[in-house]
Amino acid sequence: MRADRLVAALLLMQSRGRVTAAELAKELEVSVATARRDLEALSAAGVPVYPQPGRGGGWSLLGGARTDLSGLSATEAQALFLLAGPAAAVSDEIKAALRKLVRALPQTFRADAEAAAGATMTDPTRWGERDRHRPGTVGLLQTAVIRRRKVRLTYQGRDRQRTERLIDPWGLVDKDDIWYLIAGTERGKRTFRIDRIVQAEPTELPADRPDDFALAAAWQEVVGEVEQRRSRTWATVLIEPRYVPILADQFGRHCEVEATEDDRARVRLAAPTALDIARHLAGWGALVEVVEPSSVQAELARIGAELAARYGATG
Repeated sequence: MRADRLVAALLLMQSRGRVTAAELAKELEVSVATARRDLEALSAAGVPVYPQPGRGGGWSLLGGARTDLSGLSATEAQALFLLAGPAAAVSDEIKAALRKLVRALPQTFRADAEAAAGATMTDPTRWGERDRHRPGTVGLLQTAVIRRRKVRLTYQGRDRQRTERLIDPWGLVDKDDIWYLIAGTERGKRTFRIDRIVQAEPTELPADRPDDFALAAAWQEVVGEVEQRRSRTWATVLIEPRYVPILADQFGRHCEVEATEDDRARVRLAAPTALDIARHLAGWGALVEVVEPSSVQAELARIGAELAARYGATG
């Protein structure tokens, strides 16, 4: 795209101070005539670039090569490269973008920025698991979000039933390597798990998106709704204080310590159902005492009876 070339031309002049049409053409992989037209277009648009004829001439930015077009401070540049550096290991596009940005930075910033890019790597695969790969549908949907084009989805719900719908893609979220799409539908805002999208077909129909839409705020609403469903049932338990951190790790945000006495802590736990809580606590045996509700106590008693019936005779 021409806009990309114009920005790249500016960054190149910023880093080198002066560039010829031939050098720009080689860098951007276009013809010399195209590079010259791009430079002339910048000048005509009011960008402070000007040509210097003769041997050793070329095109320069008014103010010299030290003009900082990126507008980044040293700490901002490092923060950007720390964030984008790990992604460059798996994305040729990000790797190329970082190379261009390095050239756009003032000379004094470059060493620290390049070091920041290689200071961190991300391995999303847990121990004992296979490598995780980003669903191919993600790229297609990202393009649709950027271009604001409707997408025709074939979606498989929890009940395994497939439905087709035409949606307005608003944004994507990667949560612990599970991707979600937030989109507008004929029934309002909806959230789709991308691994349940059977097929996605982009269209040339313009997508609608609310002017005040903010992806972060929309996702927080989704998180709130999900967490509310995950905490429909609460139980109160007693456990030795030294085990509370383990219990908190098991239940996450749905673990609240109400009080701690000399020998036991009073803790509130939540899960979607009484059975879910009982399943989590069954392995604790007598280390945990469930005070309430009776539904969790009953589920624990049932699980205990089942285990005793199966394994009691072999003990």
